[in-house]
Amino acid sequence: MALPFDRKSELQRLPPLSDEEQRHSEALTHLIADEIERAGGIIEFSRYMELALYAPGLGYYASGRWKFGEAGDFVTAPELGNLFARCVARQAVEILDRLGGGSILEVGAGSGVLAADLLIEMGRLGGLPDGYLILETSASLQARQREVLSRQGVLEPHRVEWLQSWPEDFRGIVVANELLDALPVQRFCVTANGLQLVGVGWDGVKFFETTFNAADPDLDERCAAFDLPLGYTSEWHPQAHAWVRSVAEMMAAGVVLVIDYGFPAHEFYHPDRSQGTLMCHFRHRAHTNPYVNVGVQDITTHIDFSAIASTGRQADLEVLGYTQQAAFLLSLGLTQLADEEAPESTVERVTYAQQIKRLMHPSEMGELFKVIALGKGIAPPLVGFQLSDHRGRL
Repeated sequence: MALPFDRKSELQRLPPLSDEEQRHSEALTHLIADEIERAGGIIEFSRYMELALYAPGLGYYASGRWKFGEAGDFVTAPELGNLFARCVARQAVEILDRLGGGSILEVGAGSGVLAADLLIEMGRLGGLPDGYLILETSASLQARQREVLSRQGVLEPHRVEWLQSWPEDFRGIVVANELLDALPVQRFCVTANGLQLVGVGWDGVKFFETTFNAADPDLDERCAAFDLPLGYTSEWHPQAHAWVRSVAEMMAAGVVLVIDYGFPAHEFYHPDRSQGTLMCHFRHRAHTNPYVNVGVQDITTHIDFSAIASTGRQADLEVLGYTQQAAFLLSLGLTQLADEEAPESTVERVTYAQQIKRLMHPSEMGELFKVIALGKGIAPPLVGFQLSDHRGRL
């Protein structure tokens, strides 16, 4: 069963690539096409996404091309200003106080802005962590993070350390902001022959999708709970679940905060969401074709937070809270912080208001983005969920 993409219409809506971007994309396209040929003509979509995002030197996150902020392809909450980090800092201080101390481990720290702003605010609050660890595999992003942290004056005093693998017997807070959405996923389709995985082929000119039989008991079990119609296409997140299990294994005591866009399972696999949640981002344009601009555009999917919660429980992590980003930030005093720090000039006030709107408004990040806290050795409630806690919806 082939799943065609209207590749031409996607390209017409996107800005043209520069000559350098075109060469980069063609190099990665050839690399993926060669792997498809070696694999016998088809690779799983998860492998395609892994290469498109993380192939050494060529994948979107493995190259030196800038991705964040207005000059990149998308804007994350920390890039909007420091209000987001200042709120998260308050949650971090509470957790470390209840643990009697500990470190922060940020996984996939992006530009480094969140790390810098967290350390600055936690210093103001008198609740600095024992250390700040960053698990980051991209050399170009590591360099950018060092530059930002150094420029903000927090690199040396606060024992910032970069890791290539998980620490052991970790005690503290794991922060994953817009991380899980960029982990490779399996895509599947409901066909006349049952549930099948989506594969990617190469016809000599372009990539194409097809389906093939591949036993995946976890996926079958997950979808059995939903009456998915013929042709329904969506995603399954084995790497995100493996990530949660890894956190649980290395954590002696603490909390993992996952902040990302997504839904509980009954919304994730809603009948109206029949083509899944996959999105691509290129120069602040969002579209649904992962087979164009290969290596120079982001590929993401939403998160099934019910599955994340279930995996956490199976790994002996307790679900401490689950809510929308807006409710989380309000619980942590965003309104008070906004009033205290409101700038005086008209231009700055407009920019400040736009930051708050994007963080909080339901049509922006406020509703779509969720926060889930999974913990070990610490019990609820956490202050970030005092206004709203939807664990029952998971």
